[in-house]
Amino acid sequence: MTSSDVPDLDLDRISPLGWRLLRVAAGYEQRAVEREVPELMQAHISMLENGNRSLSRSRRQTLLELYSEELTEDQIRAIVRHF
Repeated sequence: MTSSDVPDLDLDRISPLGWRLLRVAAGYEQRAVEREVPELMQAHISMLENGNRSLSRSRRQTLLELYSEELTEDQIRAIVRHF
């Protein structure tokens, strides 16, 4: 699945906890995301997940695309809706 399979998903509505749960559900540690997405540092991911800083829309889209490769649409929607 790709993030385009969830066209009505509003990136601004994903909470810091939601971002963390998406990453963990997709099977990634923060350092692994850093290796997969060269322009992101582990600190960026940590700040996003702690609510201390937001990433640009394009970087959040890149993260969602990465996580979407490992998750179903239902899994993504459940995490975003409930967390």
